[in-house]
Amino acid sequence: MFGADKGAVVSGHSMKKPTEAEAALPPPPRNRRGRVLVVDDDVHLCGLIQLHLTHRGFQVEWRSSAKQALELICPVDKKFDVVVTDLNLQQSSGIDLCLEIGKKRPELPVIIITAFGSIETAISSVRAGAYDFITKPLEFDALALTLDRAVQHCRMREELTHLRKAMATTQSFGELIGESAALREVFRLIERVAALSSSVLIIGESGTGKELVARALHRLSEFCDGPFAAINCGAIPETLMESELFGHMKGAFTDAHSDRRGVFREADGGTLFLDEIGELPLSVQPKLLRAIQERKVRPVGGNREVAFETRIVAATNVDLEEAVKAKKFREDLYYRLNVIPIELPPLRSRGNDVLLLAQHFVEHFGKRKGQNAVRGFSPEVMECLLAYPWPGNIRELQNCIERAVAISQGEVLSLEDFPERIRHRDKHETMDVAEPATWLSMNELERRYILKVLDYVGGNKRRAAHILGFNRTTLYRKLQHYFIQ
Repeated sequence: MFGADKGAVVSGHSMKKPTEAEAALPPPPRNRRGRVLVVDDDVHLCGLIQLHLTHRGFQVEWRSSAKQALELICPVDKKFDVVVTDLNLQQSSGIDLCLEIGKKRPELPVIIITAFGSIETAISSVRAGAYDFITKPLEFDALALTLDRAVQHCRMREELTHLRKAMATTQSFGELIGESAALREVFRLIERVAALSSSVLIIGESGTGKELVARALHRLSEFCDGPFAAINCGAIPETLMESELFGHMKGAFTDAHSDRRGVFREADGGTLFLDEIGELPLSVQPKLLRAIQERKVRPVGGNREVAFETRIVAATNVDLEEAVKAKKFREDLYYRLNVIPIELPPLRSRGNDVLLLAQHFVEHFGKRKGQNAVRGFSPEVMECLLAYPWPGNIRELQNCIERAVAISQGEVLSLEDFPERIRHRDKHETMDVAEPATWLSMNELERRYILKVLDYVGGNKRRAAHILGFNRTTLYRKLQHYFIQ
């Protein structure tokens, strides 16, 4: 190996068989940190690396040639998280092995061991697709840390692949993305009512995607070739609302320097989206009701009515029934708008949709960043995203991901890239099981419950397994499945 003495490649150890002191190391921790394949033609070095990594919590196998390693790696059902190979191998090299692994198992990170940490070696390793390279003499604690990063990298790539496959197969309507039961019900309702001309009232918290539903209804309706016009009823002063809705004639009031069509006529032949309809002033509500009933509008200052043909979709984040009782909203207008109600679930009750949406936003904003694009997020971030209640719903998630992508220094988002309110959120909250909107998949329920029990017992897996009714082997398998270290 570049003429280096094989007996001096491990710091503080010879290349002889493990000593009695080494053999008497305490038993390895049961919580495996990852599965490692070591490749070196020095079997004594392989045994020593296996011994020390095993006692640091890794599951280790080794092979003495590149050919044997490839035979072990290539079967899809043979799972390793990382490969550690010496640079110089008999009849081959670590660089060649790295290239072959890149062709056959590109998701598998490779760490190259070299006797000299030269710039040339580093460049060759990177060009071959190596995740990292380390120099001799080996320091096992440093090697373990490098392996931890590589294992996390491997698992993140797996999770990213899973999310991308889920996104590819997930039913969606434009930007309305998700696979939770609550959202699938919304999708089914959209498909059933889109072809109808009846008015639709979309109900949901702010930021849940009500306009996305309205646009989906428009695209699937007979009005799809017509315009889509939207107006936020809570963002326009009362004095201007009538003009915005119905239009005005030149000279109808001060600053009316020309005719204005209004959104009803702008949406003629298409869809009119009345957002935040609960904020519509009481004084304008009777005129809106008449326009919807008669399919005619009279511009401000005009002396004749103008007909229109528009599908009406309204949305609100307030309880209109309560507003009717409080005399803040007309009952007849409420029933005219609420012919077909569609209720959107809040993001906190959509389970793993949070991760699907987060990955969608990562890819969207990552493209803007260019060459140093972010590709995913760490397991700790995933846990926090699932635990945080998202009071601002999808809009808040989108803003957080945009911020995180903008300030991130790597290809994986870390907790440091997110606001403090998300980083420090308690990860093990309970759910209101009496509320159907909060029901999750069995896998997600199991994952959260395991975390809750582990938190209660201070991470003691023996006690956790006893409480859960699992044997420890089953618990370790589930922890690995859910990427819980």
